[in-house]
Amino acid sequence: MRVTPSRTAAGRGLPFLPSPMLAVKLPAWRSNLVLFFLFAAFAALAGRAFWLQALTTDFLQKQGASRYARTLELPATRGKITDRSGEVMATSLPAKAIWAIPEDVVAPPEKLRALAELLEMSQSDLKKKLASDSNFVYLKRQVEQEVAERIVALDIPGINTRKAYKRFYPVGPVASHLVGFTNFEDKGQDGMEKSQQASLAGINGSRRVIKDRLGRIVEDIGFVREPQDGHDLTLSIDSKIQYIAFSQLQAAVDKHHAKAGGIVVLDVKTGEVLAMANLPTYNPNNRQGLVGPQLRNRVMTDTFEPGSTMKPFTIALGLEKNLISPQTILDTPNKLTIGSATIGDSHPHASSMTVSHIIEVSSNVGTVRVAQKLQPREMWDMFTAAGFGQQPRFGFPGAVAGRMRPYKSWQPIEQATMSYGHGVSVSLIQLARSYMLFARDGEMIPLSFQKLTQPPVAQRIISDKTALQMREMMEHVVSATGTAPQAQVRGYRVAGKTGTAYKLEGGRYVKKYVASFVGFAPVSDPRIIIAVMIDEPSGGQHYGGQVAAPVFANVAASALRSLNVAPDSNVANVIMPAQPVTESM
Repeated sequence: MRVTPSRTAAGRGLPFLPSPMLAVKLPAWRSNLVLFFLFAAFAALAGRAFWLQALTTDFLQKQGASRYARTLELPATRGKITDRSGEVMATSLPAKAIWAIPEDVVAPPEKLRALAELLEMSQSDLKKKLASDSNFVYLKRQVEQEVAERIVALDIPGINTRKAYKRFYPVGPVASHLVGFTNFEDKGQDGMEKSQQASLAGINGSRRVIKDRLGRIVEDIGFVREPQDGHDLTLSIDSKIQYIAFSQLQAAVDKHHAKAGGIVVLDVKTGEVLAMANLPTYNPNNRQGLVGPQLRNRVMTDTFEPGSTMKPFTIALGLEKNLISPQTILDTPNKLTIGSATIGDSHPHASSMTVSHIIEVSSNVGTVRVAQKLQPREMWDMFTAAGFGQQPRFGFPGAVAGRMRPYKSWQPIEQATMSYGHGVSVSLIQLARSYMLFARDGEMIPLSFQKLTQPPVAQRIISDKTALQMREMMEHVVSATGTAPQAQVRGYRVAGKTGTAYKLEGGRYVKKYVASFVGFAPVSDPRIIIAVMIDEPSGGQHYGGQVAAPVFANVAASALRSLNVAPDSNVANVIMPAQPVTESM
C-alpha cells in the first residue's frame, strides 16, 4: 500500500497519518458563541467598574464608610416630674450603658472576673452574654459613672460605654404609686411615668463618627439628628400634704395591724389631686424583690363595698325628689323584712327617727325606708351621675369602673341593700370624687393629676339646696352624738360619713372588714375632700369611725394649715362622747 504524506510534523517535513480521533466534529459557530459571551461578560465588568469609579461613586463610598463610620444614638433626657410647687419628684441622672462586641473581647480570667463583679452579675451570666452571635450586646444599662470609670480602667478590648440616664425618685416610697417608675430602656411602666410617656420621653438623636479598627473614635463628623429632650411634668400633688397623708396612713395600718390602706386628698375648688398614697408600698429607686401587693395601686385598682358612705346619695335623692326633708320622721324598727331577707341595724335605735338622725347614727333600716320611696331607675341615675360604675377618665393607668348592675335587673332586696352600700363596688378614688356633689353645692367636676391653669367645667347633678342640707346632716355625723367624733378638727367645721363593710371572698361575705371615712372641710366653704380606706383592720377595732376617721382628722388639720385655709369654728377643743356610736353594717 502506498502512503501519501499529508503534512509535515513539527516543521521538520516528517509525514504522519490522518486520525479520526483528531477530527473536529463540533460546528465552528458554537466556539464563536462561547467567545462572544466571554467578551460580553468582560465588557460588562469593565463598564460596571467605569460606572462605579468614574461616573457614580456613592456606592463604593458607602461600602467604605461602613468599615469605619458609625452612627451613635444620642439619648434624649427624660423630662422631670415635679409637684405643684416645683419640688422634684422624678429626675434623670447621668449614667453609662456598658456594651460589648463579643468577638473582640479578649481578656485574662482575672479581668473578666473583675468585670462581672463591677456589673453585679455572675461570671456565668457574663460569659453567656459574651458568647452571643450578635456583634453588639448590652452587658448592663444605667451603670453609675464611678462604676463605669472602673470598667473602662480594666482596658478590655471590645468593652465599650455609651451615654445613658438613670431615673431617680427623691420622694422614694412616699409617692411611688403616684409617680410610677421606668424600666432599663427608660420607658414608663406605671403611674404618671407611664400615662405621660410620650411627653416625658423626648426623641433620641444620632451622630456620625469615624472609628479605627479597635473601635475608638478618631473623628467626629457631626449631628445627623439632635436629641429633643422630654417635657417636664408638673403634677397637682402638694409634697407636704402627700408626706402627711402617707405617714398618717402608715401609722393607722401599723396600729390596727391592717392588711393594706389607701388615702386620697382632693382640692374641692379645682378637682386637683393633692395627695394619693397606698400601703404596702415600695422604693422605686430599688425594685429588687418586689411582690404584687407592693406594686398594686389600691386607690385606683382595688374595689370594695362602700357600706354606709353610700347612704348620703340615697338620702340626697329623696330630698331632691321632695319625698322627704331632714325633719321627716320615718318608722325605723330594728329589723326590716323584705321578701325572704331581713335587714337590721348593728345597734338598737329609736323606733322612729328623723332623716337627719338616720344619717347621724347611720341606720340601715332608715336608709332603706327612703329607698323604698324611690324608683330603681332614679337611684341608678343618681349613682352613675356620682361616678359609680363608670370608667374613670383621670388620665391615670389602671383605674377601674367598679360594679353597678343595670337597674332593670334589681330585685326589691337588692335596691334596699344598694341604698346603704352593699351589692355595689367602688374604688377609693371614685368614692372621694363622688363627695364633690356635697362639697361643691350639687356640682361635679373632673379630677386632674396635673396642675391646672384654669378651673374645669362643672356639671350640676342636684340642687344647691339639697347639697347644703346634706352638708348640715353630715356635719352631725362628726359630732359627739354621731358615728365619727374622732374626725373632728380643732378650729374647723367638718362633715363626712363613715363606712364599714364585710369583705366578699369566693362570692360569700366573710368576717373581714373594710373601714372607710370620706369627709370635707371646712363646712362653711369646703376646700378639701379626704377619703381613707383601711383594709382588714385586726387590732380590736374595725369600724370606720374608729379606724379611718382619725386618719382624716390628722391629715385634714395639717392640710388646711398648709393651704392657709382660715378656721370657721369657734370651738377650741374637740368634743368626744363617753360612748361612741358605731355605724350599722
